[in-house]
Amino acid sequence: MYSIGDLSRRTGVKIPTIRYYEQMGLIDVPERSEGNQRRFGKGELERLAFIRHARDLGLTIDSIRQLIDLSGHADKPCANADRIAAEQLASVRERIVRLQKLEKELARIATCCTGETVGDCYVIRALSDHSLCNHEH
Repeated sequence: MYSIGDLSRRTGVKIPTIRYYEQMGLIDVPERSEGNQRRFGKGELERLAFIRHARDLGLTIDSIRQLIDLSGHADKPCANADRIAAEQLASVRERIVRLQKLEKELARIATCCTGETVGDCYVIRALSDHSLCNHEH
């Protein structure tokens, strides 16, 4: 059995986040010791590691909930899990495209400034006037 502190250290998930996942129903409400401390088992440790990894990959709480539900049915086809992963991949690719546009625009703005004072600063002007941007971002 693990205390919430042990669980936090082993998984790298902060204690308030563990409590949040418990409230959200992603991990089961643990047993309590005689001193009223939460006591988690190996299953909760593994579940929390699963959630942590899924969050690191950017999956939403709803997607994680669906994947947890799927993981409880080993005989079901994995098409839904594949769909969730594919949707997350598409979302990540969209964010990469947006970030690349932001990178180009910020690089352009940062290198266009020839002013020596804030009053002549192109960065300040560009941020104040979106029409000075070359690309939509």
